[in-house]
Amino acid sequence: MNFEIDIKAVKPWVSDTEMKSFYSTARASLEKLHKGQGEGNDFLGWLSLPVEAKGMASQVSEMASSFSKGKDCIVVIGIGGSYLGAKAVIEALSPAFGKDRLGPEICFAGHHLSEDYHYELLEYLEDKDWGIVVISKSGTTTEPAIAFRLLNTALEGKYGQDDAVKRVIAITDSSKGALRTLADRLGYVSYVIPDNVGGRYSVLTPVGLVPIALAGFDVKELVEGAAEMMAACSMDTDIEKNPAITYASARNALLSKGKSIEILANFNPRLHYVSEWWKQLYGESEGKDQKGIFPASVDLTTDLHSMGQYIQDGPRTLFETFITVEKNIRELRVPSDRDNLDQLNYIAGKRIEEINSQAALGTMLAHVDGGVPAIRIKLGRLRENELGALFYFFELACGISGYMLGVNPFDQPGVEAYKRNMFALLGKKGFEAQTAELKKRLDS
Repeated sequence: MNFEIDIKAVKPWVSDTEMKSFYSTARASLEKLHKGQGEGNDFLGWLSLPVEAKGMASQVSEMASSFSKGKDCIVVIGIGGSYLGAKAVIEALSPAFGKDRLGPEICFAGHHLSEDYHYELLEYLEDKDWGIVVISKSGTTTEPAIAFRLLNTALEGKYGQDDAVKRVIAITDSSKGALRTLADRLGYVSYVIPDNVGGRYSVLTPVGLVPIALAGFDVKELVEGAAEMMAACSMDTDIEKNPAITYASARNALLSKGKSIEILANFNPRLHYVSEWWKQLYGESEGKDQKGIFPASVDLTTDLHSMGQYIQDGPRTLFETFITVEKNIRELRVPSDRDNLDQLNYIAGKRIEEINSQAALGTMLAHVDGGVPAIRIKLGRLRENELGALFYFFELACGISGYMLGVNPFDQPGVEAYKRNMFALLGKKGFEAQTAELKKRLDS
């Protein structure tokens, strides 16, 4: 594991004395997590997953090589934590343009209700050899349930029901729910979502491991990286050397100074979906009781040409967490040009990544000078090991930070509000009174 966190650019806003106070609170929160004494303590199974998932990672790796054989594409159906973690890892490790892919193409469905997207996906699959991974605890969540109906109908139409059954993997509850009933009745290959692990903390369960392994990546190394981070963040680690405590302390200290927006900034486009996963993790975990730090993200240097002005000169209510990667896989240098009309010969011969690294450093310094505190997370390479460490680091720091804020970081009561309205507007049985009330409001 090659991982480092640097908070030197926080100290102009937070004194050493103040930071020590937050370190103390963070350590107490970490202890509360390990002792299961806080709210949501029935959803702490993710804490020990790096150790417990090693056997599952080996089992999933063996299954993936046989299931994916001969397939052009596998469609992963899920929403929220049921797809974001897997997509984040797969996108971070995959080549940008599909060449040299290690396994079948992984497509995603059920994470929205776009009619065009699902129609075009079905068209795309017509001349492909394909299968499905459907992920849902209940089997009745609207978006993935609709997608599974559409895709399973197409699968059975192409291969027949007997062959289609062999092309579906179900990841669901151990004993109950619509998807578990269907999986048991038809004999799908199936895996269990642990009862004590919530969706946004589920990357190291079959929810994340199965799609990642099917894409051809080393889930054993992913789990090993998480285990290394687990050890680095144990209760025995010196309080100021514990990465999760450092991050949770810094962000809560900055919140106390009025910095209520955190921007996760990366300088590698492969990390875009890591940011999307991170936004769900922190937004859904902390945004309760009118509390929490608002999570946003930017892809740099791209967004310096759109959001850069706001970050540099807008309201001083934000701070940034930069993720940088020290070493690239490939090498590409700027060529020299005889005419030098673009005036770039001064960097001729330099690697693109060297230029990108200096852009990252220059951006951070400019933003700090403009009143934006910065936390810096450094990864050695984009590999399974470092990504496993990064995901566990963010999860653990999120649990600590949630308790520091005084909220339950493992529930999501606000998510149900839109569902009740949607069910009523669609005429679902049992929502008649709410349907009438909503129609009255919409007509007024």
